[in-house]
Amino acid sequence: MNFDIDRLLRRNIRNLKPYSSARDEFSGEAAVFLDANENPYNSPWNRYPDPHQRILKEKVCEIKHVPTEKIFLGNGSDEPIDLLFRAFCEPAKDNVVSINPTYGMYRVAADTNNIAVNQVALTSDFELDAGSVLAAVTAETKIIFLCSPNNPTGNTLDNCGILQIISNFNGLVVVDEAYIDFCPEKSLLPDLDKYPNLVILQTFSKAWGMAGLRLGMAFANEKIIEVLSRIKYPYNLNILTQQKGLELLAGEQLKNEWVKIILKEREKMIRNLLLYPFVIKVYPSDANFVLVQVYDPRGIYNYLVDEKIIVRDRSSIALCEGCLRISIGSPEENATLMEAFDQLI
Repeated sequence: MNFDIDRLLRRNIRNLKPYSSARDEFSGEAAVFLDANENPYNSPWNRYPDPHQRILKEKVCEIKHVPTEKIFLGNGSDEPIDLLFRAFCEPAKDNVVSINPTYGMYRVAADTNNIAVNQVALTSDFELDAGSVLAAVTAETKIIFLCSPNNPTGNTLDNCGILQIISNFNGLVVVDEAYIDFCPEKSLLPDLDKYPNLVILQTFSKAWGMAGLRLGMAFANEKIIEVLSRIKYPYNLNILTQQKGLELLAGEQLKNEWVKIILKEREKMIRNLLLYPFVIKVYPSDANFVLVQVYDPRGIYNYLVDEKIIVRDRSSIALCEGCLRISIGSPEENATLMEAFDQLI
């Protein structure tokens, strides 16, 4: 495959001269900063954050074993998703391909950018049909989105099928690995150098417990990362997110302990759920949630709301009819859910 990023780029993006902030022109130590029209008082919050997040990227490099030039840090994973549309998809002309059901922000970002989405249904067991995905590609298809483990289904997509798609599509393939920490399959990060059209999304919201910080990651070859960095807002990650993120990333062992607890609780919840007569099926999960098919999903959802327990009603989603999505909470939270379910018997 002869992958050419310039062929994929929108012409206006290819010719774009990026905004140059004061912190782009100077980095390092200084005694007096008079370059960015900042208030001299209220240090350190008066200073603009590093637009390139250099220190934070070095830590991510250490954890993920990916060079910093192949790392983009964004305001959640939603930022790089949106930037990929803005960089590579011509509004009202190009399209993308995604599986169905999957994470809803791909569709929202596409609609916001006026890009058509060709959806390809998963099998009845939520498996990937690589041939059908490739068959949905047209001359105007710029990106294929694959979420693995998938949301809301919870299962990991077949890696052989994913690699088949990457190898046979001359556009970008975005593999969203938001839940990879809970999954027995390995990340595709080691394959970045093999596939110049591969973009991998990960997040610190799930296993690392940083959802409130809004810190997402995109990994790709240097040319793709350079494009995303060129068109992002200059200070897309605030100083608080960068500092707190760096602090929390020092606790990788604690993160691993959390994952162990969540995995143990996930298996316990699956066993318990199968005991209830209103549960039809619990789908296999490689994520920090389970998808549960039940009788009367809306009635059960409303009952739980009355009990001050919130789950997600996914019964209106394709192939998820009758399903609730339940996140794995702490042992105490999960026990509270089971106690509420006991009252329904």
